[in-house]
Parts: sequence; C-alpha cells; structure tokens
Amino acid sequence: MSQDLRPQLEAGIHALSLDLAPAQVDALMEFMGLLGKWNKVYNLTAVRDPQEMLTHHLLDSLAAVPALRRHLDGLPAREGRMAMLDVGSGGGLPGVVFAICCPDVDVNCVDTVGKKAAFIQQVAVTLRLPNLRGIHSRVEQLATHYPLISCRAFASLVDFTTWSRQALEEGGVWLAMKGKHPDEEIAALAGDVQVFHVEPLQVPGLQAERCIVWLKPHAT
Repeated sequence: MSQDLRPQLEAGIHALSLDLAPAQVDALMEFMGLLGKWNKVYNLTAVRDPQEMLTHHLLDSLAAVPALRRHLDGLPAREGRMAMLDVGSGGGLPGVVFAICCPDVDVNCVDTVGKKAAFIQQVAVTLRLPNLRGIHSRVEQLATHYPLISCRAFASLVDFTTWSRQALEEGGVWLAMKGKHPDEEIAALAGDVQVFHVEPLQVPGLQAERCIVWLKPHAT
C-alpha cells in the first residue's frame, strides 16, 4: 500500500482516539499492502483502489476497535488469554485489524474459502502476529467455544447468529458490523436472541452509516 496514504491513516487513528504504537501503524500499512498484492491473484476483495481500501476496509474496521476495547475492558478477569472468533473474515477484515490493535486477544478468523484462510495465515507469519490464526472451515463445524464472535458484511443477523450459535461460549456475545440500522434483520431474529445495544460508528473519511449490533442469547 502506498506510503503516501499513511498520513491519512494516522489522521483517522487520531480521530478515533485510538492509542496505537508506531509498530502497530506499520503493521496496518503492511497488511493493506499484502491485501493489495494477494488480491491480484486470489480476489480477496472487490475493492482495488488503495484509497478505497484505506477508507472502506481499514478505517471502517478500525472504527469498531474502540467499541471492542470497551467491551473487553468490561469483562471479568479470566484465566489464560481471551480468544475471539471472526466469521467470514475474507481478506481479514476486521479480524486482522482487531489482532493488530488488540495484541492481548487471540483472533481466530474462519472462512469457508481455503485461499482466504491461507491469506490470514500468511499475514500472521509476515506481520509476526502470534495472536492471529486463519481457519478453513464452516463456522457450524467448529468445536471450540468463544466468548466473543464477530462479523462484518458477512450475512443477515439471523444467519450469523444461527450458524455460529454452537461456537458461542455460555455467557458470550455477538458483535455484528453493519451499515444502516438493520431494523428488518433485528425484527427477524429468533425469540431466543436479544439485541442489547446498537452502537453507531463514525468512519473517518467515509460518509456512510455504520453501526455495531451487539447481541446475546436470551438467558434460559
């Protein structure tokens, strides 16, 4: 990714009040470079223009990091490292961004397309991210349970929660990144799934509606 976009990335990070080390900014830039390089062969994303990659992918994913961090900070202490699952990660959005910005969280990115999972693994090696892993699988077939499951532009809320339900740890929550407030999708949810917060997001440099829908199973 062209280094002349770095000032815009840094301005976006500042606008989001994110406290990132220079090495993390370096990693974000290198990730976008890898995404552009691999995209030529593996068709990871329809976005080709570096400027659009910055706003529509990188900054769009970064906009969710403050909300993610607040959620993590509010969790009770647990033994071992926190692990989360990002469903339908594709080219690693937002999973790779989450892994870079939250090094204390193990981010597992699952995708049904083998070349996309392989790309995530390559990113983990190239950027030296021991907390990032690509998984080639259907989410319904995973045996591990996670306290947090995220997605971005993956599927309807109904499909997302239904397919990933068995992978959600007891007491866990879902984080779904959406565009406009998804009223129809929320209305279609099963009765045992509760939306407990819809959080608007402001993406620097992108004049479009974005939000996070936080969900959890109803207590039985």
